[in-house]
Amino acid sequence: MNQEFHYYATYCAAILAGYSHQESEKIGYSACMVDFCTRTLLEKLGAPLNAATTQLPLELVDAWTDTVGLQDITRIWSSFHFLPADLYAKPKKRCSKRYLQKYRLICGPNSDLLEKTVRLAKNMDEQAAGIAMHVLADTWAHRYFAGTPSLVINNTNPYFYELFQNGDTVTEKKITFRHSTGTPDDLDKSIYTCSINYNSENSIMVLGHGRAGHLPDYSFVRYKYLPAWGDYEETVKDNPSDFRSAFCQMIYAMKYLRGVIPDFFRNQYDGEAVKPYSQQLDRILTKRQLDATEDWKAFAALLSGTEPEPFSMERYQEEYLRADEAEKSNTFLGRFFVAAMAQKSMVTHNIYNSGNTLAGNSVEYDGKGFRGIRDFRMLLHRKKGGSGS
Repeated sequence: MNQEFHYYATYCAAILAGYSHQESEKIGYSACMVDFCTRTLLEKLGAPLNAATTQLPLELVDAWTDTVGLQDITRIWSSFHFLPADLYAKPKKRCSKRYLQKYRLICGPNSDLLEKTVRLAKNMDEQAAGIAMHVLADTWAHRYFAGTPSLVINNTNPYFYELFQNGDTVTEKKITFRHSTGTPDDLDKSIYTCSINYNSENSIMVLGHGRAGHLPDYSFVRYKYLPAWGDYEETVKDNPSDFRSAFCQMIYAMKYLRGVIPDFFRNQYDGEAVKPYSQQLDRILTKRQLDATEDWKAFAALLSGTEPEPFSMERYQEEYLRADEAEKSNTFLGRFFVAAMAQKSMVTHNIYNSGNTLAGNSVEYDGKGFRGIRDFRMLLHRKKGGSGS
């Protein structure tokens, strides 16, 4: 999902779930913050480095891709952006143990881990709710990609076509991927910027959907391709439908978090809450544009009568920096960091318990506080002679 969906669409879903403007803004901010909470930022704030929820391109370039380094990458990206759909999935054909472990990290919606993610945020604060909504939304946008480097799973090939629906007729246009940073995607010509083609199974260039660029994050796009993990059988991705499902599922999930409904179950969506606004929502989701911020802002103002304040990374930093050490965990960012560590610990624990070593060994978050990840502690002292990883 793009930034405007994580911030404004999450805000809109929270409003429809019954949260106030102030609460919805905090939830939307926290959902968006997941894409900005890097170790570079955490070092600047003097915050715990294991609260990182993403990595900057420069951090990834410097990242080690040995066993420990890959485990660190996998913990972050599988926990927050590519939640595994089935930790016990089996490919159609026999394969090596290493490939099987990667195959089981392929992202998808309505998983056991998604249910655990939402339940983990129950009885916590808006920061935890926002993190859970980011993870939920990304299970729809990042479907079929994995949060660990893998040429076999995440690479693209020449058979990649954008689909255009016109009534009952579907036309196709071949997609061109290019590595041209700083050049906007050309929607008219179906040209999208991607990561460098690097023929290595463990290269960071084949992490997540890097080889497909921002294409999977656009709400309007429909496409088909032949993934190697699917035995090169044609796979179709319908983002307008998937993003609508994500939006309705967020409303349902947040009604559970508010206590309006007693329990959370997979494959449940609150379409009723969206009905009065279906035309506006579908118009936003299907509009071909690089940035849907203005449309989402207008929709947010329509729902709440108040336009959310624009997202700014700096908004809560001064509060955190000025707080006494004992009070930092009670600040907005402090609560975000604790919720992030809880989510990462939960996902890592489940991956480890499934017999999969790609995220390393783990200790579960037990409700009394973050007890950490056993092999993560050495990462904090690995780089620059002990200054953090």
